[in-house]
Amino acid sequence: MTPSTQYVDLAIADGTSMRAYVARPAGAPRAGLMVFQEAFGVNAHIRDVTERFAREGYLAIAPELFHRTAPGLEAGYSDFNVVREHIQALTDAGLEADIRAVWDWLKSGSDFPGLPISAVGYCMGGRCACLASIILPLGCGISYYGGGIAPSPSFPALVDRVKDLQAPMLFFWGGLDQHIGPDKVQAVNAALREAKKAFVNVEFSFADHGFFCDARASYNAEAAGEAWALTLAFLGRHW
Repeated sequence: MTPSTQYVDLAIADGTSMRAYVARPAGAPRAGLMVFQEAFGVNAHIRDVTERFAREGYLAIAPELFHRTAPGLEAGYSDFNVVREHIQALTDAGLEADIRAVWDWLKSGSDFPGLPISAVGYCMGGRCACLASIILPLGCGISYYGGGIAPSPSFPALVDRVKDLQAPMLFFWGGLDQHIGPDKVQAVNAALREAKKAFVNVEFSFADHGFFCDARASYNAEAAGEAWALTLAFLGRHW
């Protein structure tokens, strides 16, 4: 069944306003789900993913994380130079405020207050899903090839903060990913093990960065299909 969709505007604690794309399931949702974008905006692909989760029974919401510098931005997958300045303008303080605003909307601004809430994200959104799991008592967090969890030139690393994780995490990595190499994956794993946190680590040796996105040249249907099934199973176990 086709989910109902709409944009909502969320007030952020720093005085800004953030638009978010919402997809509602038919009937009462089983849980709320924060869906965090890639660097290219809440584009057609992210909206489609948000709707896919709604068809599985989740009240899914995808916030526009570039709202301070480029509200409504949707860039092509070959236009990384277009989004670079907006990535560099992000701060963890700002992202945490954005995440809390989405949490508050799911908890009290939607028609279904009190829902359990989880998070999923892709690329830079995978880092956001991890950050959300650090600052909020989520059911679980799911990170697809999350850049910047390990030390990165683009973001402050989160490995020193995973000791504060409040939810189990599922991580997906591409074995052919030149952006997030084995050293970075191992740094994340080591930090999680040292902190004795619950996590599942999945590497598709034959997949590249962005393998889940069917609008990218790096899309890998086999890896995407298996990751989707694992994602739904993990959400179903932890919401």
